[in-house]
Parts: sequence; structure tokens; C-alpha cells
Amino acid sequence: MTIRTRFAPSPTGFLHIGGARTALFSWAYARRHGGRFVLRIEDTDLERSTQASVQAILDAMRWLGIDWDEGPEFQMQRLARYKQIADQLIAAGHAYPCWATKEELDAMREQQRARGAKPRYDGRWRPERARAAGLVPPNDRPPVVRFRTPEAGEVGWSDLVKGPIAFPNAELDDLVILRADGVPTYNFGVVVDDLDMNITHVIRGDDHVNNTPRQIHIFRALDARLPEFAHVPMILGADGERLSKRHGAVSVMQYRDDGFVPEAMVNYLARLGWSHGDNEVFSAQQLIEWFDLGHVSHSAAQFDPGKLTWLNQHYIKASGDVRLAALVGPQLRALGAQFDRGPTLEPVVALLKDRATTINHLAEAAMLFYGEHAPSAALVSEHLTETVLPALRMLKARLAECSWDRPAISAAVKQVLAANGLKMPQLAMPLRVLLTGRTQTPSIDATLELLGRETVLARLSHHLDID
Repeated sequence: MTIRTRFAPSPTGFLHIGGARTALFSWAYARRHGGRFVLRIEDTDLERSTQASVQAILDAMRWLGIDWDEGPEFQMQRLARYKQIADQLIAAGHAYPCWATKEELDAMREQQRARGAKPRYDGRWRPERARAAGLVPPNDRPPVVRFRTPEAGEVGWSDLVKGPIAFPNAELDDLVILRADGVPTYNFGVVVDDLDMNITHVIRGDDHVNNTPRQIHIFRALDARLPEFAHVPMILGADGERLSKRHGAVSVMQYRDDGFVPEAMVNYLARLGWSHGDNEVFSAQQLIEWFDLGHVSHSAAQFDPGKLTWLNQHYIKASGDVRLAALVGPQLRALGAQFDRGPTLEPVVALLKDRATTINHLAEAAMLFYGEHAPSAALVSEHLTETVLPALRMLKARLAECSWDRPAISAAVKQVLAANGLKMPQLAMPLRVLLTGRTQTPSIDATLELLGRETVLARLSHHLDID
């Protein structure tokens, strides 16, 4: 049997963290077993589904590196198929037309609440009950189609994450499977799609556990083999509440825009509710090699922004300089970088990446070499003292003559320190201020090397009044 999994988002917004993790688990499971991963777009919410949301989902999956083998399939292009299966269920006695109006359903539920019963559809349009009650199908409105749910016994399955689960059938009513306009409801569309797409393993969030018994009934009514179900735990914020916007970014692409790299996001999402020993850092390929459902946690996972940031810093530090330069460049342009006045970008990111937590952070640090440098008069006055002025002038002369590389620059600085009886902070701090307008930079010799001899001498001349 070829393993076939799927990810089936609704295009009513961006791809959020929980959906991305579901997609990642489903993708990794299919890849681990040499199977197929199907992308399906469940676009039957006509009021909220948008093409922009479809594109946002596709873009986020591509950014994460979650590729699909088939699709995207769209439910709204399959309406004829849903009607065909609904008609098949009606013919077999597993479903029936229902003409109950909204007003009748509201009154029914109100009466049930009044007597302390659970609000539910009472099955009045089941053919045998409709005949007994003398109900006549009206001709002024089309019916919905309801599934005839067994009223006795229970329905259950062995969940690949949660273990055995069962529901009494008495808790389930006759759900609508096809609306009057021919659009399937969620539970019906899912079953038909999973059957037609030969899905063998359904991996999804545990908020779908209550949908599963209804879907199992439909599978069995169609005399179809059940897929394996695996319901993964939900994701909570650090406060133990369900993850929401108040916990920070919940859209995957917002993390991209905030300067996170996809390797960090994939690594972190994989660790939300799944583990492989004590491994905290691993590649997507290692995830594929290791992923199994037996090590998915039964309990909810907590989203820790600090751990994600730590991973992001790790991957930035480990990234090649050419790739980082390509990521940082657009951010620098947005900040107004003046590339014609600065060094090439690769050595800049090589110098700065070890301390950067995000691409945005790295770009802000790189503006040291591409942005405005003029220090304030107050900053110059504070650091350009009579004590250090002779040393700065001596250093300028040495820098005009030495080889322009980091060892030679470092040697020149040390010679000036020794000649003037100064310690490194006494010279390095005013030097930083005069050259960059900042009090904090990377190592002073590395900073000077990247700024270039011409720029360094010109800026020192401006402040030291030396022609």
C-alpha cells in the first residue's frame, strides 16, 4: 500500500502556526514512507474564501519547503461529485432529503432546551417518520440532504496518536451532508475527497476528534475502507491558553517578514508535540528520516517564542554568507542603505551574523556600514577629549601607511595604545563614535577593515581637522 496523506486548509485567511504544523507532519509522514502528499483547498465557505488566501497558503508552504505531489484540488470544482455520492446514499437508504426550515429547527431546539434535552435535529424528515406524521414535501424550496446516523451502539477507532476512542451513536444526530445549494458540508466533503484521493492516513489537529465519528459513519455507509486517523495535540501560548494573535504572530508569513528563516520555523514546528530523543536541532531531511506518529505527544504543545528565536539565531549563524546577503539585501534597501558608499555585503554579514537573532536584526546591524554615520555634537564632545586626541591623530597617520587588512590594522592600534599609555576602551570608544556615530560596533579592527581606508581617513580628518 502506498501511503497517501493530505493537507486540506480552508482559504479564509493566512496559513497559521497550527495549520503549518499539521501540513509539516502530514508531509513528513508521506516522505518518510515514500508516499504521496496531496494538497486540497476546502473552499466551500463561499463568504470567507478568497483567492488571496489561497495564494497566501501556497506561498507559506513553499517558503517552508513543504512541497506537494498532487493538487491543489478545489472542492468547489467537485460539486457534481458530491451530488452523485449524496444520491447514492439516498438510494441505499443511508441519507434522505429534509425540508425543515430554519424557523422550525430553531423552535425544535428551543423546545429541547426548555425540557433540559440536548439541542439536536429530531429526524422528523426520515422517510418513515415523515410518512407517519403525514409530512408532505413542499415544492417551494429545495431540500438539504441529511445522513441517517445509526441510533444505537457506538462508533470508534484506534487513533494513531490518542489510542482507542469511541462515541455513543445516541450523541449524534442526522447531520446535513449536502446543502440546498448543492455545496457539501465539511464532514461530507472530507469523506468524499479522502475516498477519491485514496488518502490512507488523516493527520490533523485534535479539534477534529468530534468530527471523526460522523465521517466514519459515512465511510461505512459507502462500504469504503477507513483511513488511519491521527489527531495531534493543539498548540497553546506560553500562558496555557489557545494560541491566538495576542500571543504574537500566528501567521507563518509574518514570521518570514519578521526575519525568521524557514529552517528555524520547520525545526521548531516539528518539535511542537513531537520529539526524537533529545535532538533539538535537526534539518528537514532528518525530520523525514525520523518522523513517526508514535512519538507525537498526547498533550498540548506550548509555543515558546524564545526557543524559536534561539533556533533562528542558530540557523543564521550557520548559514552561508552569500545566502544571508541575499536575504539581508532587501531589508537594507527598505532601511535606505547607501550601497555605493559601503563594502560588499557578504563580508559584512559574515562579521555580524554570530550575534543576529533575525534577518531584520542583521540588517539593522549592517546599516553601520551603509547608513548615516555623523555623530551628534554631544557624543563627539563626550568622547573626543584632550587625552585621546593625540592618539587619534597618531593612529590616523599609521592607518594611512599600513596594509589594509585586519592584522595590520590591529597592530597599528596596539602600537598607538602603547605609545600613548592608553588601554583599548580609551581609544576604541572615541574611534567608534567618530567613524560610525555609534558607541557599539563589532571588533574595531574588523570594523575599520570593512569601512575601507578612504572612508576611515576622510571621517577622521573631518573631526581631527587634519588635511
